[in-house]
Amino acid sequence: MFGLTLSFNQIIEKMDGLIWGWLLILLIFSAGIWLSVRTGFVQFFHLEDALKYMIKNEDDGEGDVTSFGALCTALSSTIGTGNIVGVATAICLGGPGALFWMIVAAFFGMATKYAEGFLAIRYREKKGGHYLGGPFYYIEKGLGKKWKWLSRLFAFFGVCAGLFGIGTITQINGITTAVQNLFDPHRQHIAFSIGQYNYSFATVISGTLVAVCSGLVIIGGIKRIAKMSEIVVPFMAITYVSLVLIIVFTHIRAVPSAIALVIKSAFAPSAVLGAGSGITLKLAMQKGIGRGIFSNEAGLGSAPIAAAAAKTKDTVRQGLVTMTGTFIDTITICTLTGLSIIVTGAHESYVEGSVEGVSVTTIAWQTGLSWNHRISSTLLMLCLTFFAFTTIIGWNYYSEKCLEYLTNSSTAVKIFKYIYIIVLLIGPYMTVSAVWNIADIFNGLMAIPNLIALFALSPVVAKETKQYFAKKKR
Repeated sequence: MFGLTLSFNQIIEKMDGLIWGWLLILLIFSAGIWLSVRTGFVQFFHLEDALKYMIKNEDDGEGDVTSFGALCTALSSTIGTGNIVGVATAICLGGPGALFWMIVAAFFGMATKYAEGFLAIRYREKKGGHYLGGPFYYIEKGLGKKWKWLSRLFAFFGVCAGLFGIGTITQINGITTAVQNLFDPHRQHIAFSIGQYNYSFATVISGTLVAVCSGLVIIGGIKRIAKMSEIVVPFMAITYVSLVLIIVFTHIRAVPSAIALVIKSAFAPSAVLGAGSGITLKLAMQKGIGRGIFSNEAGLGSAPIAAAAAKTKDTVRQGLVTMTGTFIDTITICTLTGLSIIVTGAHESYVEGSVEGVSVTTIAWQTGLSWNHRISSTLLMLCLTFFAFTTIIGWNYYSEKCLEYLTNSSTAVKIFKYIYIIVLLIGPYMTVSAVWNIADIFNGLMAIPNLIALFALSPVVAKETKQYFAKKKR
């Protein structure tokens, strides 16, 4: 059994390396750069407008939820384990330089997110009394019916990503690991075993509770999801940022050297970390961009599914609001998480062969917060639990909309809800390395058809964006 598990993990690792090779990395980078140029670097010159529109809803907009509600729904899926576990994993496997590439990818990714939000409103449709939109519609309607195969391919990968990768297994695995590290770090209270793996009561109980609570929200649909997100997302983001800022400010003297380390190891990791570390420039870029995309989802095409439900008539305005998601998620939260790990030296505790990213972040909090270790660990566990829980909810919505497009069946969507909950129940019992690699694979597969559409429809985005800001200037 162990041999079969090892072989499966090796296959998954090879697939992950193949999909997230230089081709996809360059495709994501070039899409962000291209859209930045075509929109006049909208993420730099119009960030102030974006932040203003983020909290000011339109009075006469048409849609299912407010623009802020749609953003919070999108943020609920992006602010998750990627901000805590993913950042730590990227730094451990790709060196401190991975944080640099994460930030660079996020900057250009903001333009990608802008285009996604723009196109979501422009090509959305109203079906069965609610709005439906996203890459599957802007591929089909923007590129034409002959490209419907590509839109269906995106929708299929979207269902798989939500069900087997970014939406379920990674999130609940992060929650249960954090709970176990807090309540039973030495695994003294074992509920059952599968092969060589032992699972504690802390894992079983926390996993079951999360699955049940998720089910209660999931069954309520987009309005319940948005209502919950509008309350939980701002609260948890502000709380987490405040605690991480305490760590950074109490280690302010170490910040300049940490920034220097990040920049140096981004371009010459072997020279900074030593040739024996095995970390190369490609690995630093791959882990930084890969984990960054996992966190902010720029280029994946997930956020426009939520944006399509926003009460708005303005494509540019919603594009700007959607863009703020990447700024909040990666440039703010992920950067602070990375700095807190580096200034406390927590990344040096990483042991080769272990990908327990949450353990590394836990050490950073225990070291950085001058409180009782138990209190620090509890606070991190609560943040991680809320982050991951909202991601589970948000990605269920994305997957449902992808399935609705594929099948045009409300019955299939209802059945899917329960399958999603079942996957949540088994998620805690998969190995961490397999979980993250599977998530990366589906992320990459989703990104490919979406990025093709973004390149093809960039003239539409560029033209209407320039007209909008020229009119506003006059």
